[in-house]
Amino acid sequence: MIKILHTADWHLGKRLQEYSRLEEQKLVLEEICQIADQENVDLVLLAGDIFDSFNPAHEAVELLYKTLRKLSKNGSRPIIAISGNHDSTQFVEAPDPLARELGILFYSRYDSVIPLGRLDSGVEITRSASGFLEIRLPAFDFPIRAILAPYANEVSLKTYLGEGDRESEFRSLLEKNWRQLADTHCDEQGVNLFLGHFFFMKEGEKPEAEPESERPILHVGGTQSLFTKNIPSQIQYAALGHLHRHHAVGHDSIPVVYASSPLAYSFSEADQTKQVILIEAEPGTPVSYRAIGLKQGRPLCRKTFDQLAPALEWLEANPYCFVELTFVTEHSIDAATRKAILKAHDGIVNLIPQIKNPSGREDFSLQAEDLNRDMESLFKLFYESEKGQEPNAELLEIFKEVISQTDQA
Repeated sequence: MIKILHTADWHLGKRLQEYSRLEEQKLVLEEICQIADQENVDLVLLAGDIFDSFNPAHEAVELLYKTLRKLSKNGSRPIIAISGNHDSTQFVEAPDPLARELGILFYSRYDSVIPLGRLDSGVEITRSASGFLEIRLPAFDFPIRAILAPYANEVSLKTYLGEGDRESEFRSLLEKNWRQLADTHCDEQGVNLFLGHFFFMKEGEKPEAEPESERPILHVGGTQSLFTKNIPSQIQYAALGHLHRHHAVGHDSIPVVYASSPLAYSFSEADQTKQVILIEAEPGTPVSYRAIGLKQGRPLCRKTFDQLAPALEWLEANPYCFVELTFVTEHSIDAATRKAILKAHDGIVNLIPQIKNPSGREDFSLQAEDLNRDMESLFKLFYESEKGQEPNAELLEIFKEVISQTDQA
């Protein structure tokens, strides 16, 4: 029985507005290394979005290399890592020749083929093809196979697809490719895995909500989702990244699982428990798996108050978190209240006024007849409809300056 750890969406270098998360990332990655050691994990799967940007800061790169070296136990525990939509394919594969000596196998391009050979640790890469890898570990008499499905960006789509119904073509193309790989390489004499970074859903079901940071990216090229039925039946476990909440999408007998990100990275993830997944597998039988909760890092909380005293009391009782605080008020939040709230806590990311029945009016929507008004009046009405109060003098002056520059242009 081989033990496999599934993790994803590290987003190294990510910030929460002006707040760096690097120190939290160090803590939670150390926690993941400890879990791998405590559970005697044999293999690690990292399902994409390793970094948060195409050009990560050197601190983020250093953290990745230090973590992977520790997680790989200097090469005795292989790690298979694919790229996600936030990763540069060239950057992810750049350290591959050196990383391979530590059993760290990066894969980010569909035309890449990982070289065969035995590593110093005794791990052997026995078969490889575009989008496929087979390895053997010294402690096991069966191979481990993985179909590799890194995120396909817009360039990849243009390369692999013609015109027409791109969404259905994309699903069909990937399904055909994965089935050919599974039919060629994945029999019941080995453990068969799928490692992917896509938006998967069960056909006909309501899709899982995407993280806020992913929404503009998911719809590039029309590839809004893939279906779990596109995964070959030979697969025993599909390890996914991209959605930040741990959940199983489901595909009959095949577990199709999102591990979750190790930290909450937006307030849409507030109050989520972050996880890694421990899988136990052997050839020819269904796998068993369980989620292990992560404890490190500051949680994200959304709170609403209509009085200052309870707000300050809660903030004092919960110092180690990031907060999006909505304050219900008759007018705007006055300076003294704002100052008291911000002084009470060092992790207030957003302080949002919620105006109760602003100006005594219930309906602030713009009407067709309002379009005959001048620009300044329209701006006032729009601001009032959105914010529930009139713009202050300073904001009006800025708006006037902007439209005056537009007129001159």
